[in-house]
Amino acid sequence: MRYALPWFAGVLVGALLFLVVLYYNPLANGHAMSPLAVSGQPLVDLAYSRVPAEAIAYTNNGDKRLKPYPEKIGELWEPTIRKTSVLVTLLSDGSGTARGLGVKFASESERTTLLKGEALIDSAWHVFLPDSGSLFIDQTENMWFYVRDIVLPARWSSADSWRGTWYGVTTAGPTALGTAKVAGGTGRFADVATEAVEAINARAYSALQGPVSATGSLTIVAVEPVAQQ
Repeated sequence: MRYALPWFAGVLVGALLFLVVLYYNPLANGHAMSPLAVSGQPLVDLAYSRVPAEAIAYTNNGDKRLKPYPEKIGELWEPTIRKTSVLVTLLSDGSGTARGLGVKFASESERTTLLKGEALIDSAWHVFLPDSGSLFIDQTENMWFYVRDIVLPARWSSADSWRGTWYGVTTAGPTALGTAKVAGGTGRFADVATEAVEAINARAYSALQGPVSATGSLTIVAVEPVAQQ
């Protein structure tokens, strides 16, 4: 007993120090602003609501805090897709005018390493803009800063919620610059190969039901189609 208490105290202090270092991880690296903001290239900005109940449809395996919407939509409970979510949402421009439709598939990545400040998600967008065409976005997202700054404080709060103003770029690849890859589909985007980033602007979060007030944004570099040889 003489040595047990000091040993236990040492283990407890070590565990607390580990959690503090993990939370304020000096190795974590995120974008405070979009890497495309200073590119000088023409950009296409699209916005959407990250609140599931404000989407056209949202589904996952049914065990998450973010509940599928609408109520009777099918759930992704099969083993091969139970770590995947699907969002179907309206995409708007900066003035709030509807521009088109977006379908996002997102899956938890096996490359997640919390010790490096990486909570990774592999996601893909199919974007359809009736007046322009369609395109596909392939990206890796790092949600660590969103979890650290919003989700965890909401869970620790006596009110089970977080309120404030938070902005962060979630795109972390797969390009070397930390941007997403864009492949054109139809219309003016046919034969286009360019880049994009996704970001979150959050204002309120509930530990019980997820985002209460939050907007997502897609910023796409607008380039001309590659001429066919």
